[in-house]
Amino acid sequence: MTAKNLALHYFSASVDYLSCGVPHRIRLSEHCRKLSTLTLVHAPPTTHFKTCAKEKEPLSYGNYPNAQVSRFPQMGFLEITDFIVGKALHAFCVKGVIQLSTFHTNTLINMYSKFGSIKHAQHVFDKMPERNEASWNNVMSGLVRAGWYHETMRFFCHMLEHGVGPSSYAVASLVTACGRSGCMTEVALQVHAHVIKCGLVFDVFVSTSLLHFYGTCGRVSEVDMLFEEIEEPNIVSWTSLMVAYAYNGCVKEVLSVYQHLRRNGVYCNENAMATVIRSCGVLGDKKLGYQVLGCVIKSGLDTSVSVANSLVSMFGNCDSIEEALCVFDDMKERDTISWNSIITASVHNGHCEESLKYFSQMRYTRAEGDYITISALLPVCGSTQNLKWGRGLHGIVVKSGLESNVCVCNSLLSMYSQAGKSEDAEFVFSTMSERDLISWNSMMASHVENVKYPRAIQLLVEMLQTRKAMNYVTFTTALSACYNLEKLKIVHAFVILFGLHHNLIIGNALVTMYGKLGSMAEAQQVCKIMPDRDEVTWNALIGGHADNKQPNAAIEAFNLLRDEGVPVNYITIVNLLSACLSPDDLLKHGMPIHAHIIVAGFELDTFVQSSLITMYARCGDLNTSNYIFDVLANKNSSTWNAILSANAHYGPGEEALKLIVKMRNYGIHLDQFSFSVALAIIGNLTLLDEGQQLHSLIVKHGLESNDYVLNATMDMYGKCGEIDDVFRILPRPRSRSQRSWNIVISALARHGFFQQAREAFHGMLDLGLRPDHVTFVSLLSACSHGGLLDEGLAYFSSMSTEFGVPTGIEHCVCIIDLLGRAGRLAEAETFINKMPVPPNDLVWRSLLAACKIHGNLELARKAAEHLFELDSSDDSAYVLYSNVCASTRRWRDVENVRKQMESHNIKKKPACSWIKLKNQVTTFGMGDQYHPQNAQIYAKLEELKKMIREAGYVPDTSYSLQDTDEEQKEHNLWNHSERIALAFGLINSPEGSPLRIFKNLRVCGDCHSVFKMVSQIIGRKIILRDAYRFHHFSSGKCSCSDYW
Repeated sequence: MTAKNLALHYFSASVDYLSCGVPHRIRLSEHCRKLSTLTLVHAPPTTHFKTCAKEKEPLSYGNYPNAQVSRFPQMGFLEITDFIVGKALHAFCVKGVIQLSTFHTNTLINMYSKFGSIKHAQHVFDKMPERNEASWNNVMSGLVRAGWYHETMRFFCHMLEHGVGPSSYAVASLVTACGRSGCMTEVALQVHAHVIKCGLVFDVFVSTSLLHFYGTCGRVSEVDMLFEEIEEPNIVSWTSLMVAYAYNGCVKEVLSVYQHLRRNGVYCNENAMATVIRSCGVLGDKKLGYQVLGCVIKSGLDTSVSVANSLVSMFGNCDSIEEALCVFDDMKERDTISWNSIITASVHNGHCEESLKYFSQMRYTRAEGDYITISALLPVCGSTQNLKWGRGLHGIVVKSGLESNVCVCNSLLSMYSQAGKSEDAEFVFSTMSERDLISWNSMMASHVENVKYPRAIQLLVEMLQTRKAMNYVTFTTALSACYNLEKLKIVHAFVILFGLHHNLIIGNALVTMYGKLGSMAEAQQVCKIMPDRDEVTWNALIGGHADNKQPNAAIEAFNLLRDEGVPVNYITIVNLLSACLSPDDLLKHGMPIHAHIIVAGFELDTFVQSSLITMYARCGDLNTSNYIFDVLANKNSSTWNAILSANAHYGPGEEALKLIVKMRNYGIHLDQFSFSVALAIIGNLTLLDEGQQLHSLIVKHGLESNDYVLNATMDMYGKCGEIDDVFRILPRPRSRSQRSWNIVISALARHGFFQQAREAFHGMLDLGLRPDHVTFVSLLSACSHGGLLDEGLAYFSSMSTEFGVPTGIEHCVCIIDLLGRAGRLAEAETFINKMPVPPNDLVWRSLLAACKIHGNLELARKAAEHLFELDSSDDSAYVLYSNVCASTRRWRDVENVRKQMESHNIKKKPACSWIKLKNQVTTFGMGDQYHPQNAQIYAKLEELKKMIREAGYVPDTSYSLQDTDEEQKEHNLWNHSERIALAFGLINSPEGSPLRIFKNLRVCGDCHSVFKMVSQIIGRKIILRDAYRFHHFSSGKCSCSDYW
């Protein structure tokens, strides 16, 4: 056998290899290895063909049944669809069995590029003895296809250096590379200049590629100018123009171009039609979409996969999921985009499970999913109930190697953030091999959503240090993370440095944040220098004035808004109404605003109606609130909740509870807000039986697991003294929301379990939850009432520095109370002078109460003067100061205070206590003598007095603040309302049952001692709630450890 015949024999054998079984392949491989022509790794079966060739005669192809081989002389490697066959043919070309022309070599370059073997394509090109224009073009095209964009530019320069003039095809490939790279804009501009110089600017292929480039860069004006220069645009040019418009959101322009083409009788191809249909979907114009669909069917393009994909997307965007499903089900052929379209449509219409089912079907049919598939699915998994599917998708991402895709990672970031899993989001961010601007912005937004403000600011610092690209979204997010005025001003400075201070969204964020932090002067200044202002700007400014209790400034801003001709919306009206706080504001502003509401036609808006009801009640006119509600023609749950809340906060709580009954009788749906308000009322009135009944109703409605209702129920039980019931319904630690933790900490602090409150706080931190404003109020209150001075000061220090919680007036009151109870009055006064927020009545009242405990008359006088300046009609200020004078035996000063009260017609709020037994609430005042069981009550008091005296009780008459003898003082102490309630409870309750007594003022120290001793002697648990907290008396001890 000659060498030629041997070669032909093994050529036939190598082709046989592709179609025979595995055992035969092994034997054939041994023969083929001798010639070393091929390395066959994967060999899918192909059509077997035989070859016979005579020595010194060319190879004959015509009889081969495999079309890829039989058409080789005419088509070269162009029709090769099996990479193994293509490599086999190339092997015989290398061995000289087949002679290659320049045409065949060019097709070989194209084949290697098509199958992703760009290095082999370059090797073939380098070995070509003779090259033509197509040779250079094929390599350029292959480099672009492989994503080697910078190499494309270098190869183009190499081509010019070899004296090869740029062809329209090569230039179009280079422009495409610049567009896809995302970072070669300057190169593309230089190429455009070179094109103009070479005279190729009028070439339709070059101009079309430039159109596409400028479109992807967002330069719509350049797109228009360039298109005007095309002398005879073809349908590809028109399509590129429409694609450019669509990419930049100019969907109306897309439809204008389509109408122009229709009028001029230009036939639209499938790409043009797909772009037009997608634009209809973006507009949400279903009617127009149906018109375009008619043209699609008429032109016979309804069988096109790309057109059908666009139809699915359009119907999905128009909330017509049934039509989208119909189109999808009728598709005879589907690609990855088809599956992505139906998945996205299902997601858009809130069909989470259906979208996951389609994904499962897609995988079952072995259709290849891509990053778009995963990115479309991940957003619907950003909830607690769907997170398990999201984690499963995350596993698929890792398994399929998509974890390096920036778009997929950004979607994962968003999913974990929405689900409240900030640690998982941060893990994804930290492991990303590449991050884009969206990655940084998403991670920063995640920290803001999870109240990790310092970490969000830290990310901004990292971006600045590494000189990452930033946009208005970056700074808008960073501004919302500013937890104090200092941070806000620093970020504001960077906004100016980056030239973004004229951006409308940035300006609106600045106005909002300055208002939120109480700096309305700065908010007004920002608003004033903004080149453009919209309704959001003015609403933010008016809302800021309202939040900072500046009704006059809010009205002034509203007038400026009207002067500029900015349209007023319901948010504007709601913000204005919330600025009215007092009866004077009602007369001066509230009623004129109400008149404007009627004139402007806002009186039928539900939100405005609810705000009007709230405004009148807040300004002290609850009757008008009730009247507005009564005359409403159409009452809905929103207005019912508004009147319920108005009566709950500004009227008798019992009336609010009657409204709940009316809502049920009228068939009004009780929602989470209704139940939450009702539970709050019951908690404030300490109506445990009613609270238990309402809890049963909540369970009946299936709302017991609703976070808002659950938390309100826990809070109600805590305020009614049932701390055990709080823990009975408390979710497991990992399932608790931040508000649940806050309520637990607050309940523990209120009931005197201070160390447990601290443990709950640290347990919350261990689970990765961030404390907020309310958390620290409860925690600092626990430290104050528990005498945990060092711990409280440490928590206060870490509040803003470590956790980014702005210092509020409530936190300051807790610190003053903490220092005052510990006797460090000088430090408390210094703290007030250095407070970051102006002191209010709570601050001075807390200091005054501490002065009473420690007998500091001079500082008490200062605190009282500040209270009188803030509100001269505040009875508690006079009483507290009078008590300080009495405790220091300054009886003349006591008399002077009482005269001042008489001159101002101020009456002291009388002390009272009440107890509920057998569904009956019984109230007692100081020395009450009017109860039917009066004789029994006082006999019981004498019995208790005798019992505890024998146990060692000595009255502390310092708590009797009258200028009388000791005997009378002791008598006065035994007339305190809580003791009378105690005696009544012991007479009328079953022996051994716990007693719950409530008092409207702080319990005195002597009564506290009496209750301790009684609990020990009679063996009863007594729960006493005063104006500040609960005291659990049992076996002679109190939960407060005698520090309250």
